Amino acid sequence: MTNIKRTPASKKAKEIAKILKPELPNYFYLKDIFKILRKELEIKVEKKSKKLPYVPNEEELRSFYKSVWDSKNFQDMIIIKTLLYTGARVSELTNIKIDDVDFDKCQIKIKEGKGNKDRIVPFPNQFKEVLRGQVQTNKQKNAIYLFESSWHKKYTSRGIQKMFKKYVIAANISGILTPHKMRHYLFRWLKSQGIDDALIQPYSGHESRQSLEIYSRLSIQEAQTAYEDKIKKFPV
Repeated sequence: MTNIKRTPASKKAKEIAKILKPELPNYFYLKDIFKILRKELEIKVEKKSKKLPYVPNEEELRSFYKSVWDSKNFQDMIIIKTLLYTGARVSELTNIKIDDVDFDKCQIKIKEGKGNKDRIVPFPNQFKEVLRGQVQTNKQKNAIYLFESSWHKKYTSRGIQKMFKKYVIAANISGILTPHKMRHYLFRWLKSQGIDDALIQPYSGHESRQSLEIYSRLSIQEAQTAYEDKIKKFPV
């Protein structure tokens, strides 16, 4: 098998294209051809082995947040905690407006998140007054967004990523820790607390064809109750 001589893929593709070109093939036609071709040649579809993604552990999370706390930068602390508690993506966080925060329900509306979809994310009741202080301060400055710079411009994703990395370095964490990894940590942690995937999904913004039907039957309030009960034990 090691001595098999094959025509270079680019050359073979040109030969096949020359044969098929007169038929004006489209994507679906080509897809069907190669699907049947694999069967004729008895070629099985090979899947690449997937490595488990790095997700921080509780000790790393505590170490990271300690570096944030030690900085005594109150604004950074609120941004980090909002990310940790809500599981919002950085790009979504930067677009949160003051009016998107509902203190009565302890919820934030994420507008046009990934896939241009809106969703609701929670924050703990214990975080309400801290976040309320952020909103009141910004309202006095006539701000529009929940997080704005001193130049009255909303934070950028790059700016938050840079700020986040500063605390990762200060915490001396060996793994590649990013806001997105923290998002995974939250959902994994909620699941470890016994919260069903169907309750986590409305907050994460993930979709699963297999469970989409059951997700649609669940109310946000059901998810909020489960979240509030467990988030009190969150490591930060």
